[in-house]
Amino acid sequence: MKKYNVCVVGAGMVGKKMVEILIERNFPFKNLKILATKEREEEINGRIFKIEQTNIEKFEDIDIAFFAGTEGEKGASKLFGWSAVEKGCIVIDNGADFRMDERVPLVVPEVNFHSLKKHQGFISNPNCSTIQMVVALYPLHLEFGLKRIIVSTYQAVSGTGKKAVEELEKQVESYVKREKIVNEVYPYQIFGNVIPEIGSLSDEFSGYYTEEVKMIKETRKILELPDLAISATTVRVPVFNGHSESITAQFEKNPDIKKAREVLEKFPGIKVIDQPEKSLYPTPLFVSGKDEVFVGRIRKNPAFENSLDLWVVADNIRKGAALNAIQIAEKMIEMKLV
Repeated sequence: MKKYNVCVVGAGMVGKKMVEILIERNFPFKNLKILATKEREEEINGRIFKIEQTNIEKFEDIDIAFFAGTEGEKGASKLFGWSAVEKGCIVIDNGADFRMDERVPLVVPEVNFHSLKKHQGFISNPNCSTIQMVVALYPLHLEFGLKRIIVSTYQAVSGTGKKAVEELEKQVESYVKREKIVNEVYPYQIFGNVIPEIGSLSDEFSGYYTEEVKMIKETRKILELPDLAISATTVRVPVFNGHSESITAQFEKNPDIKKAREVLEKFPGIKVIDQPEKSLYPTPLFVSGKDEVFVGRIRKNPAFENSLDLWVVADNIRKGAALNAIQIAEKMIEMKLV
């Protein structure tokens, strides 16, 4: 098998997870370079890696570059992404800056890998909450025809980054010790609370935060349904890792529950846990560290015609970011596009 010179740009939560998964999955890399803002050494997956400072010369002879930039840390792909492409590098970007760019395929490999054929050297990873939703809804769309989506998310603090995880830990400790609880990352204390604000207020969709707009626009692009009716409410919850979503999906055809479960169970990347009578359904604690998108609480919605309600949970750092990017590269290798 051909081997590739690979680099990961960013050494935060997502960047480190990318390195771990590249090693776990025996990705065919010849050399693995890690770039970040500062030169240093970091332990990742039990190995010490030298982190190099990012500059455009570092992309010489790189075949595939994974830009890890999380939602709160943009910039690297804007500074270096297209310049790396000009040097012959395939860029797979986890940041939000180019997702809606017409030149850039926005890809979830289980759903729209065919769009990779049109790549111009730069591919975007969708938003974490979008990824798990489209994986769960795509097989149902193929069977029944999507018409409308209403989604509410319950998003873990790991989606904001390491500082948010540390803040929740400190707030838990402060609560136990009866000390004053301090918040810096979020506008309010997150421990014992839920915050219906992710991102900034949108100029395009009045009253919507940017995370909600991402779910609307990215889903339409991935599914190639530009007029799909979508409403989203995104909420930060005091969970360390793993995003959950309550989804109501309306279809053109009347969805048979048995058939819906069958198509979900057969679809790659989905695991169905749906025995509510035994209290069996996916939860963030259970799915953290796992690759699949988990679906449960599958039921007919009595308020809307031809509608289903679903409960969808996934590890936002793995499938919602690092793993999806690596699966894109694996698919490109399989398709002989790199």
